[in-house]
Amino acid sequence: MKNTIKVERARKDMTQQDLAEKVQVSRQTINSIEAGKYVPSTVLALKISKVFGVGLEEVFELEEGD
Repeated sequence: MKNTIKVERARKDMTQQDLAEKVQVSRQTINSIEAGKYVPSTVLALKISKVFGVGLEEVFELEEGD
């Protein structure tokens, strides 16, 4: 699954820690999601999208094989 979390964070001038605190996870979790090593739960994905004020599919996108 691809994501644009890093881009969205840059638009909002947010660090990984800032985002992690807003969605109540560790900074390492955000780092793993950005790196494509971890696929977030539906609830976490929705929380992240809400923080950025964009739709879920603007942040997360399925790739072939997902």
